[in-house]
Amino acid sequence: MSIDYRAEIKRLKEKLPVTVVGHYYQRDEVFEMADITGDSLELARKCKADNNPWVVFCGVGFMGQSVKVIAPEKRVLMPKIACCAMARMIDGSYFDDSVNYMVERGIPKENILPITYINSDATVKAKVGEMGGMVCTSSNAYKIIEKGLESGKKILFVPDRCLGQNFANSMGLKSCVIGEGECDPKEADVICFNGFCSVHQLFTLDDIAFYREKYPDIKIAVHPECDPKIVEAADFAGSTSQLIKYVNDLEPEEKVAVGTEYNLVNRMRQGNTYVLSSSKPECPTMNETTLEDLYLTLKSIEDEKPINEIVVDEHTVKYANLALERMLAIN
Repeated sequence: MSIDYRAEIKRLKEKLPVTVVGHYYQRDEVFEMADITGDSLELARKCKADNNPWVVFCGVGFMGQSVKVIAPEKRVLMPKIACCAMARMIDGSYFDDSVNYMVERGIPKENILPITYINSDATVKAKVGEMGGMVCTSSNAYKIIEKGLESGKKILFVPDRCLGQNFANSMGLKSCVIGEGECDPKEADVICFNGFCSVHQLFTLDDIAFYREKYPDIKIAVHPECDPKIVEAADFAGSTSQLIKYVNDLEPEEKVAVGTEYNLVNRMRQGNTYVLSSSKPECPTMNETTLEDLYLTLKSIEDEKPINEIVVDEHTVKYANLALERMLAIN
């Protein structure tokens, strides 16, 4: 006999002291089952404020870790501990290598201020915290980098080179990417790790040209994880929440092509909103979670045999939280 996953998920949610959390990029049937939806840091903060002791987080691994860092008292499970490809591009050793790269080229370690994008492992956030650095999101990176520059130190931005370069460009700063051409940290304000989001690399100048030719007055809105050439050619660049607001604020008859993850764009304003890509820009790891996975995770709580629990050690929690708190203090 087949299981009605939706009905069972609803039953378990009513029975258990649990909150189901869904990131914007989750597939529709999972997203619709969530009690709380949003972007990564926003979700972690909402989980902290929530009264339930159990969190089932539908997203990728670093997001579940963020809840444990901000609210270590919570029991956090993930239907799939899917891994963000960008977050996997850097670990503690690669972070240390990046610091050493700058030191070897004449920048004393005490003159380096690391800033890590929220899309990173908790161990990287902890190393950033230990060096006096901060976390940022795509919506506040400008403010965080601007504040960081007040220290007079060189900014080491990890792991997303595009986000670092785009915000440096918007601030009139010089940036370089470690491992990409000649990157002299003495000549740059923002030194970027060579990481990227594979989904946001799908958008091209040809895609923009196609829509501008087809609809001369169309707006182009993209995420700052896109390549700097794409951001420069767009009418608007902003975080997930900023993109949603931008599109919702347009007049119904205004056309817009959006350069970000497919599931999010597909749920935006219907009718005159298009996906800025000739292929489907769907995040493969965000789409790993299924209704069956969500059901089995909730059932494991009912059976008192929880699965896929997120565990972060005390040292990492302490220093990763410190990096987050520095960001929140600026916000």
